[in-house]
Amino acid sequence: MSELDLNKPAGVLVKTTCVDFPGLVAGSFFLKGCNIRCPYCYNIGLVLNDSEIPAGTQTEPLNTVAELFAHLEKRQGILSGLVISGGEPLLNPYTPLIIRRAKELGYKIKIDTNGTLPEKLRALIEDDSLRPDFIAMDIKTSPSRYSTLICGDASPYFGKSDFFEKVLSESTELVASYSADCREWRTVLVPGLVTKDDIKEMAKLLPVDASWQFAQFMNQNCLDPSYNDIYPYTDAEAKELIDYAKTFIEGANLR
Repeated sequence: MSELDLNKPAGVLVKTTCVDFPGLVAGSFFLKGCNIRCPYCYNIGLVLNDSEIPAGTQTEPLNTVAELFAHLEKRQGILSGLVISGGEPLLNPYTPLIIRRAKELGYKIKIDTNGTLPEKLRALIEDDSLRPDFIAMDIKTSPSRYSTLICGDASPYFGKSDFFEKVLSESTELVASYSADCREWRTVLVPGLVTKDDIKEMAKLLPVDASWQFAQFMNQNCLDPSYNDIYPYTDAEAKELIDYAKTFIEGANLR
């Protein structure tokens, strides 16, 4: 692989976060590039290629990896963690470089992944120089529904439900190999994608001691514009779904 350009726009830097890395004050770097197309995704500038972004779409300006490293050096002793997110960071060639440098600076590493790349996740976990300290894995709907509702009809995996059932199961097993305080699964409560039936199917993947963190859907700037017209669940409806999730996974909560 040719040497990576640290001065090329690569992702969005969030300088300080108290919510993205449980228990730590951290920085976050959201890398560009993703292999699925969640219709409710609002990170259009990270998920789509530049040529795919509709004219006039407002996207956040991208930072360089050099800017990230300068920030981490400056904030040593103040921040203690770095979240590497996306997009899908396991696709991005900058990810190993970022992990190694952040570890050299004394930072704990959290990886956010969509769970569709178990072999890449395994490679990180099994390499001591790259092993994350914390892993958060998204689980978006029933595994059988990913191939039509999540990946997008341009994806080579469109309609291949067996593929998603396999990779999500493999990734969940890898994440579950961590101690319970160093892992979590995350689900956005998107009406139509997350129902009681879906919660039941998703719960079958998870270990009983999982931390299952739910978030309310935001109907703005969605990748599929039709999702901007979908109203989020009411607080009462969300509570009902999470209470149902708790019947399977006690550690289900609304974040």
